[in-house]
Amino acid sequence: MKRVRTLFRILVGIVFIFSGFVKGIDPLGTVYRMQDYFLAFGTTWANDFALPLTIFLCILEFILGISLLFNLWIRMSAWVLLPMMTSFTILTFFDAFYNLVPDCGCFGDAIKMNNTETFIKNVVLMALVIPIFIWRKRYKSLLNPTGDLLVLGMATILFTGLSFYCLWHLPVIDFREWRKGAQVNQASELPIRFFVTYKNRHTGETGEFLAPDYPWNDSTWLSDWIFVSQRVEDPNQDNLALMIEDSLENDLARTFLDIPDYHFFVVVYNLDAADREALVRLQPLYQAVSEAGYSFIGLTGTLPEKVAAFQGETGVSIPFYSSDDVVLKSMIRSNPGLILLKDGVVIEKWHYHDFPDWQEVKKKYIDAR
Repeated sequence: MKRVRTLFRILVGIVFIFSGFVKGIDPLGTVYRMQDYFLAFGTTWANDFALPLTIFLCILEFILGISLLFNLWIRMSAWVLLPMMTSFTILTFFDAFYNLVPDCGCFGDAIKMNNTETFIKNVVLMALVIPIFIWRKRYKSLLNPTGDLLVLGMATILFTGLSFYCLWHLPVIDFREWRKGAQVNQASELPIRFFVTYKNRHTGETGEFLAPDYPWNDSTWLSDWIFVSQRVEDPNQDNLALMIEDSLENDLARTFLDIPDYHFFVVVYNLDAADREALVRLQPLYQAVSEAGYSFIGLTGTLPEKVAAFQGETGVSIPFYSSDDVVLKSMIRSNPGLILLKDGVVIEKWHYHDFPDWQEVKKKYIDAR
């Protein structure tokens, strides 16, 4: 039985450490998902609390994992672990049946799970957490209570520092499509598939058919079946999600992504929420890059009129194009953020706290090639 107790403790500990870590190093990504829940529950007034709540929950999850994995202070940790897991399980139950949000982000962007898979995962974890709670007094740490608290306190301080570093700069590990080294201009040309659903007017049976493979060659078929719905399955839609529209609504994404030389995107998913001083600081870099003959454009989800007003007030002359704010949030966790590409490959990304000057860029990338 001791081996079973140890196995349960280690398994849950590893899951909690991994889950807390991948979300804690991408706090803004976790904030976006929490705001999705606030929207689903009609509590958008809580958006202002999303960031501190996110950091607190990620740290708590990580520290609970450390407590379990290294057998530290489990008697007390179990009182937090059980209600926390119960809350997660109830929430994901509603997600699985009502699809409140498309992605709960329980493992950040590291592992993608649909809502049903997430709920099943939490049910399995509950099957391990309940015995851990029941056995909580049987776990004996190698350290005294003070030693347990010291270790957990140090882990809390270190992980909190890491989370804030990733918030003020960029995630130390990037699991998203626009990570450094990624080829972002690839779009496959798989065929689009059309499905139609028909219902038998006599039996109530439904059937879905892939065009053009309909059983219409049967003369009695059309008299027995009625049209219900249709759906389109486009396997290419996620391969090139970025849209870059000019003032005439022409999509120039392929044009810019296929530029063979170095070029820059400054990403501003929301100008109202952006650090505007950082955009002003980018103006000299934009001018130097343009004079050197390289492309440098802005992408924003903000209305063109607001962008024009901002440019008139500040003198920032970076040309801005319209894009989807959700996609822009996924490209870089900074508002504004700067991305350097070459031939469709992400070369470097900068948080607005770390924007480079032209000499730095020229020395490290232009002259080094």
